[in-house]
Amino acid sequence: MATLIIVESPAKAKTIKGFLGRNYTVKASLGHVRDLPRSKLGIDLENNFEPRYITIRGKGAVLQELRDAAKKADRILLATDPDREGEAIAWHLAEALKIKERDCRIDFREITKSQVEQSVKKPRPISQPLVDAQQARRVLDRLVGYKLSPLLWSKVKPGLSAGRVQSVAVKLIVDREREIAAFEPEEYWNITALLETEKGEQLEAKLLQKAGKKIEIPNGEAAKQVERDVSGAKWVVAEVKTTTRRRNPAAPFTTSTMQQEAARKLGFTARRTMRVAQQLYEGLSLGELGTHGLITYMRTDATRVSPEAVAEARAYIKQTHGPEYLPKAPRQYAAKQGAQQAHEAIRPTAVSRTPDAIKQYLTRDQYRLYKLIWERFVASQMASASFDATTVNIEVGDYLFRATGSQLKFPGFLQLYVEGSDDNGVESELGDRLLPPLTAGEALELRKLNLEQRFTQPPPRYSEATLVKTLEEEGIGRPSTYAPIIETIVDRGYVYLEEKRFRPTELGIVVVDLLAESFPNLLDVGFTAAMELQLDKIEEGELSWQSVIREFYGPFAQDLEKAHAELERITLQDEVSDEICDKCGRNMVYKTGRFGRFLACPGYPECKNTKPILDEIGVDCALCQRENRPDGRLVRRRTRNGRFFYGCSNYPQCTFTAWQQPVAQVCPHCGQNLVVRKKGAKPTCANKDCPGGGS
Repeated sequence: MATLIIVESPAKAKTIKGFLGRNYTVKASLGHVRDLPRSKLGIDLENNFEPRYITIRGKGAVLQELRDAAKKADRILLATDPDREGEAIAWHLAEALKIKERDCRIDFREITKSQVEQSVKKPRPISQPLVDAQQARRVLDRLVGYKLSPLLWSKVKPGLSAGRVQSVAVKLIVDREREIAAFEPEEYWNITALLETEKGEQLEAKLLQKAGKKIEIPNGEAAKQVERDVSGAKWVVAEVKTTTRRRNPAAPFTTSTMQQEAARKLGFTARRTMRVAQQLYEGLSLGELGTHGLITYMRTDATRVSPEAVAEARAYIKQTHGPEYLPKAPRQYAAKQGAQQAHEAIRPTAVSRTPDAIKQYLTRDQYRLYKLIWERFVASQMASASFDATTVNIEVGDYLFRATGSQLKFPGFLQLYVEGSDDNGVESELGDRLLPPLTAGEALELRKLNLEQRFTQPPPRYSEATLVKTLEEEGIGRPSTYAPIIETIVDRGYVYLEEKRFRPTELGIVVVDLLAESFPNLLDVGFTAAMELQLDKIEEGELSWQSVIREFYGPFAQDLEKAHAELERITLQDEVSDEICDKCGRNMVYKTGRFGRFLACPGYPECKNTKPILDEIGVDCALCQRENRPDGRLVRRRTRNGRFFYGCSNYPQCTFTAWQQPVAQVCPHCGQNLVVRKKGAKPTCANKDCPGGGS
């Protein structure tokens, strides 16, 4: 029996075709084939919000090819992705191709030979609740986008657009920026004692209490008073307490945690992470080993893992690391409320395919992300790490100082994988912090009392990792939407990345304020999260999608009419700089694009001059000095992808560039500025063509 299988992408089609026999033809739809029209609303507001779908421009030839293939097939199977979007694509294909078979839908969470062969034997009907949930989101977003955009054109400036979920994400960033602006630092002091035992061994202890109560040192005078109080007093060990502390591995990846960890450890944007994960899921050629899907489906909020995959991981751990690295029972991880437990966590399709074994067949990005996924999954089934944690309380008069130490007793899962952190990329508490042997009643000598002035810090701006984490925690969006949300708000010029942190543009602030004034529900985090739960209930068959849209649209339409009538037009004022346009003599103004701030001439469109904002680092360009060019200064610039690099202010006359920060020292072989790869590291030459070999 001739069978036609339709998937979304050619890569997925190629992988699946390799698992099936000659009676199977596999074609790709190249994503959606039908959608709402771009030129008009496409939703019948008078007829129960019925969407009016059309064939997407450019997809006519694809659909004709699929129709021709369908005529030659005895049966048609739709193998689009296993989520709402995939189900909707399957439904649109069934409508466009007039597929009559009821059981025409197959899906698989991993593209492996066994999974594909099992799926083709058990086709099912298209799930209408899943399709309805996708339609509801599409209609909601279309109503908000197409109704709000004309309001923004008339009240702010032409060409603007707004999105239902994206606007909430921008508001999070704007609110954080205002928290930072309103923050007033408060002074406090840390007091640390450098102490020495009778054997000459040293330790540090931090002031914790006075007279049994926690002590805060608000200013320098209070710090000096502590110094006076302990001067000449006896330092005595009051208590030594050692406990064993266990640390368990993190769960295997969900979409959100994968995006966060790839941002921390690999420097990937959410979009880049999902693009590479898609390649790993759909399948890659491994030479003589054939083409294989390397990971399970990458859009998931579940931490569940199949028993077969757990057994494979446990067997690998026992064989490779030893039985002591294997917990007695398989680990299970609690799912967050509302997680799609039909899905699995993101894991390798075969633990035996270690990253290094297939490295030669992968691009650098593919290898790094696969290694991250593979190690995270295997580590999730390994034994806990254990530490000996020591706490030493030291008394001096009424004051209590405390020293802490830890020593790794058994590495467990840390042998393979160390989880990242939002502060510095990789957790810092893993090294041993050893204390000398101490006993209660032992006397110590004070060698130095350090009084350190500090100030409280404002909350940090969102990074990609922390923004994704917040979106997930607040219930805004779903695994498939985090990357598009971030991409959209940057592309629209509402926010930009600076030092890998999001900052709102003036335009972003104005739009958020306007929408918050007229549509308080739309920008409310709780309201948006509640809407996501309603979409989940549509998927579960508990709500009708039209009723959810109707309940939303009534109040929204009233707010919209009121905003058009009452809101005044807002004029955006550009910030004027001291930089003079070298083409027309006007003072240039600051603008913000998708790659950050830049200088532009206010005479546009007559004068279209723009300049990057040069961020000088206080170092002269050695090449310009050597070649007697005007004094070039080294500045920090930004690539189109948002990555920082260093170059000369005399560009294009001087083409010196470096990814690492240059210093004033000069390479004796090539005459270029040396660079520092890490803070505190020795300067080296980054010139690959350096006669001295570069570095």
